Amino acid sequence: MAIIHDQENKAFVLHLEDGQKAIINYTLDSCSGMRLVHSEVPYTLRGNGIGKKLVLETFEKLTEEGFEATAVCNYIQVVAKRHPKWKTIIN
Repeated sequence: MAIIHDQENKAFVLHLEDGQKAIINYTLDSCSGMRLVHSEVPYTLRGNGIGKKLVLETFEKLTEEGFEATAVCNYIQVVAKRHPKWKTIIN
């Protein structure tokens, strides 16, 4: 399962079993700034580490693509602060 950056819909998407998907939605602040505003994992799959995987892979993907990001979603903020690599990169 690899993360996909759906720029048209301003989302990072992780495709899961049975056609389900986990999503992070964002808005753009400038040409290189993202505001990560919402994360969502299907209710039946919550508690399995999918949200954490979604967030960490999103961080990897957006930095690979040269974006900077600000976490607005509380869950994304928590994940960023708990990982030494990301707590100084994701605002």
